[in-house]
Amino acid sequence: MPIRRLPPQLINQIAAGEVVDRPASVIKELLENSLDAGADRIELDIEQGGQRLMRIRDNGSGIPREELALALSRHATSKIASLDDLEQVRSLGFRGEALPSIASVSRLTITSCTAGEAAGWRLRGDGREQFTTPEPAAHPQGTTVEVRDLFFNVPARRKFLRTERTEYQHIEEVVRRLALSRFDVAVRMNHNGKAQFDLRRADSAEAQGQRVAAVCSEAFLNQSSLMEHEGAGLRLWGWLGAPTFSRAQADQQYFYVNGRMVRDKLVSHAVRLAYQDVLYHGRHPAFVLFLEMDPAGVDVNAHPAKAEVRFRDSRLVHDYLHRTLKEAIAGARAGADAGAGAGVQPPTTVTGLHVQASAGLRPGPGFDLGTPTTTVYRPAGTVPAAGVREQLAAFSRLYAAPNTTERAGGDVPPLGFALAQLGGVYVLAENANGLVLVDMHAAHERITYERLKTAYGIEGVRRQPLLLPATVAVSRREADAAESAGDLLIRLGLEVDRVGPESLRVRAVPALLAGADVTQLLRDVLGDVVEYGDSLRVEAEVNEVLSTMACHGSVRANRRLTLDEMNSLLRDMERTERSDQCNHGRPTWVQMSLGELDRLFLRGR
Repeated sequence: MPIRRLPPQLINQIAAGEVVDRPASVIKELLENSLDAGADRIELDIEQGGQRLMRIRDNGSGIPREELALALSRHATSKIASLDDLEQVRSLGFRGEALPSIASVSRLTITSCTAGEAAGWRLRGDGREQFTTPEPAAHPQGTTVEVRDLFFNVPARRKFLRTERTEYQHIEEVVRRLALSRFDVAVRMNHNGKAQFDLRRADSAEAQGQRVAAVCSEAFLNQSSLMEHEGAGLRLWGWLGAPTFSRAQADQQYFYVNGRMVRDKLVSHAVRLAYQDVLYHGRHPAFVLFLEMDPAGVDVNAHPAKAEVRFRDSRLVHDYLHRTLKEAIAGARAGADAGAGAGVQPPTTVTGLHVQASAGLRPGPGFDLGTPTTTVYRPAGTVPAAGVREQLAAFSRLYAAPNTTERAGGDVPPLGFALAQLGGVYVLAENANGLVLVDMHAAHERITYERLKTAYGIEGVRRQPLLLPATVAVSRREADAAESAGDLLIRLGLEVDRVGPESLRVRAVPALLAGADVTQLLRDVLGDVVEYGDSLRVEAEVNEVLSTMACHGSVRANRRLTLDEMNSLLRDMERTERSDQCNHGRPTWVQMSLGELDRLFLRGR
């Protein structure tokens, strides 16, 4: 078959295959155009899940008569004019492909009016390259785009559309994303003549919270905290869902980079690592987060549908997101917001975190896990010769937090004071808000776990030489990464030599992981190093061991506690990071207000 030029209509239809795969894709592109035009009010009318009609009206700047036809031609845009513009894109759209692609697979009508004009102009198309001559039309300032009979001229594509309900759900999700990205824009949407969304501008923090509740649910808003952090030229803010509000699917995760909704594997990895110590395995966190940065530091031209971005300094962004979110989650101490139950507190500085944590651990009459059988572990001294596990267990036993049950000056601490023990499992306490119920094993497990991590962090990663070094076959890329990241591997407790182009030899591993699968551990670490420039696999594996130790070393059910012991547990919870959840992601305590108790007993009725 000879080489020949494709006809313009076929070129547009091929482009449409990348940009438009279902009605929701059309909605996304048109909404982005409305926002780029400066609209602060957008209305949508949808029929039959978008397959019959999609109409979007905005009050943006509008399109002049002489530019209407140009707007429907390929690679025509007002958003960029040079390579410099492309390298620091500030608009949502920039390729100039959306409108012509949509027009090539639908019956499209566009009506627009610019500021100061008495009337607007209308242009129609029916899926062909030619369009009608612009005709006058009554229209306020802004633009209306009407898309009918999507894929009417591409039957094969139309067959791949799902049911009306399914296609509408995809549209609804696109509108949710937009509504969260721009609080300053009012959004209304009707489907088959019925109102679905009616979101007013949210100009205050309270109004923004109300929009988040309307889009994500009241439950999400009640189980999340507004956080904000700035550093390294980056700013991260938004709503961070409590670990106890995890979900079976990653269906309530909204992440925006400079106002653009993205699904990025680097971002997902950083968030997953931040939550890994407080979630059930297989569960997913919920969040609405906004990352603001210099547009020159992010490449938005990395995906045909603009769903992915590429960070120029990916390691910086990854580390910033991971550490900021981890610190925010770690700041959730039991009782920190006793009026609202378990929640996440805004991030605080963590300079000297380990020093502060260890400073509060001193011999005292807290929970005693038994008589120590090894030499006392000295955080600042020489480590005795006993095994690491025994050392950490001894540290946990001997360095319990002091009992502070005295009611100084009548002040009531966040979790209140113990009243009784129920069923050998729960501690009942009274605080300023009402009744507190604590799962004593879950709470003590978290306390023990955090102390073990602190002790291990003070000592650092100890390496244990392997009696028989393990030879691991890897790719050349991974072998190169192992050579270049030798210092990192040493810090992680791995002593690795390159013995061939695609072969590595492991001579030592972290002492706590002496029984681990060395081959798989090394491959996982190198995979992270290649992808993200760093790895937390060893830390995660060590934490798994410490978590198991904490579980076995914590107070068990049916152990009778004195009031002093119960109060000691409550005070320890208030001081311990992440103490809203146990090591496995279960809640450690719940608050029942006096009002809730009154309603249970029908008081005042």
